[in-house]
Amino acid sequence: VVGFGAAAEVQGPEAVAQTFAGRAEGARLALVDGLAGAVWSVGRQPRVVFAFTVRGGRVVGIELLGDPETLEGLDLEPLPSQGDHGAGTRR
Repeated sequence: VVGFGAAAEVQGPEAVAQTFAGRAEGARLALVDGLAGAVWSVGRQPRVVFAFTVRGGRVVGIELLGDPETLEGLDLEPLPSQGDHGAGTRR
């Protein structure tokens, strides 16, 4: 997860890649309210949601959501990883 102290807004593919390099490894792809995203959890508790904005098949924005009340109101559906064979759970 992007650490505290990261810039509030980062623009451009290189700058975004540098910001997330090595920091989002524990995030898991998920549907966030039915749209593309990712979730970083501690145990089974979501702590940060990465809400992607996709246009023309490309991610053009990533909003990080970490407020517990906001997270509680989201419909999160983890997507199975290669080793899960469809074992994703719905919250």
